[in-house]
Amino acid sequence: MGLTAKIRTRDGWAVSHAVVTVTDMTGTQVLRAETDTEGTVRDTTELAPGAYTVIVTAVGYAPAASSAIVTAGGRAEVGTVTLARQGGTELPPPGPWTIDPAHSSVAAVAQHLGISSVHGRFTEFGGSVEIAPDDIAKSRVEAVIQASSIDTGNGMRDTHLRSADFLDVERHPEITYRSTGLTPAGSDRWTVHGELSLHGVVRPVDLDLAYLGSGADPWGGTRAAFRATAELHREDFAMNYNQVLQAGIAAIGTTLKVELDIQAVQGDSLPQA
Repeated sequence: MGLTAKIRTRDGWAVSHAVVTVTDMTGTQVLRAETDTEGTVRDTTELAPGAYTVIVTAVGYAPAASSAIVTAGGRAEVGTVTLARQGGTELPPPGPWTIDPAHSSVAAVAQHLGISSVHGRFTEFGGSVEIAPDDIAKSRVEAVIQASSIDTGNGMRDTHLRSADFLDVERHPEITYRSTGLTPAGSDRWTVHGELSLHGVVRPVDLDLAYLGSGADPWGGTRAAFRATAELHREDFAMNYNQVLQAGIAAIGTTLKVELDIQAVQGDSLPQA
């Protein structure tokens, strides 16, 4: 019996300092509990069967409310409650923002041998975001990635990926992305339309973007966080190399799943270290 709940951020991290308050239909508080280090509440207080309101609060996050039904056995399973960072849920304040590579990641995942995945990341990149003041759809993003900075944790494989079979970094040292438009896909989600230049080929690529919130950082600045995903096909960018094994299984899949976790600092440059 009792209350169980998981409190998470929009990108799946546990919120370990959240307070969960339960009130009955008259507004009377009947339970108050805090999440543990895993963002979980497990409270054994017995509650009478019926409908309740669950309110979750945490410093730095907007409050969230949901309803819960307590069963005849006295159990209330709230499930997962997602908290949004304070500072707005649509987009950060207008003006220039600079991507902070030290607190961001550019990663890609490819299928390997048809049974597992190879995870890689680029370690050298930069870029800027311009949030339009009047028409959000006119906001822009530009990013430049150094192709030679690919890192999959295997030196031999990385050397092959830098070769002419794949990235051909000597002829095409930079991977660039420039947005061409923005379409809303929810209160905090957007589709970014843009052009990706990769391996000497320019193709339109859409990013599924989630805005995770903004707030002050310990260094006196303001930061905004985003998560974006996209799916690329190697043949679209003239990377056709493959090794086909027995039974026709490709050594490396042709589809790449791109995952971006981005922190941007307000202003047209990064703060000096």
